[in-house]
Amino acid sequence: MSRDPDPRDREDDERYDDERPSGHVGTTRVGTLVGFGLTGLVLGWLLRPVAVRVNGAAPTVGWLPVLALAFVAVIIGAVAWSTYRALHRRHERIEPHRAVNRLVLAKACALTGAIVAGGYFGYALSWWGVTAAALGPQRMVQAGLAGVAGVLIVAGSLLLERACRVHRDDSET
Repeated sequence: MSRDPDPRDREDDERYDDERPSGHVGTTRVGTLVGFGLTGLVLGWLLRPVAVRVNGAAPTVGWLPVLALAFVAVIIGAVAWSTYRALHRRHERIEPHRAVNRLVLAKACALTGAIVAGGYFGYALSWWGVTAAALGPQRMVQAGLAGVAGVLIVAGSLLLERACRVHRDDSET
C-alpha cells in the first residue's frame, strides 16, 4: 500500500541536501594516530600493575601475537603495493566498491595499528627497570617487537590510503 507524498518530506529532503558531504574522504590525520597511540600507551603501561594486583601475575606476550601482527603488516603492505601499481603505474580502473573497501581497510588498520602499537610499547615500558621478575626482559622484548609490528601496520595502512588516492580530471568537475 502506498501513501500520498507529504510535502513536509520534500522540505526535509531539501534541508538535508545542503548538509550532505562533498564526497571527499580525507586521509587519516597524524593527530588522530598520535591520540590512539597515546591511549594505547597508557592502557598498556597500566596493564602490568593492574594485572598483578588482580591476578597476582602479569600477562606474558608470546611469539604468536608478534608473528600475527607482522603477517597483517605484510598483507597490508602487499595490498598497498598492488593498489599503487594498478592505479598509478598501469592506470587501471578499480571497481568503486573495491576501492572504497580498500580505503576503509586502510583507515581501520591505521587506527587499530596505532592503538595496538601504543599498547604493546606501553606494556614494554612498564617492564623497564624491573629486575626482580624472571621473565621481565623477555616480556619487554616481545612486547617491543609487537609494538614495532603495530607501527608497520600503521605505515602500510597509510601507504594504502595514499595508493587509493586518485587525481580528479578537470573534465569531470
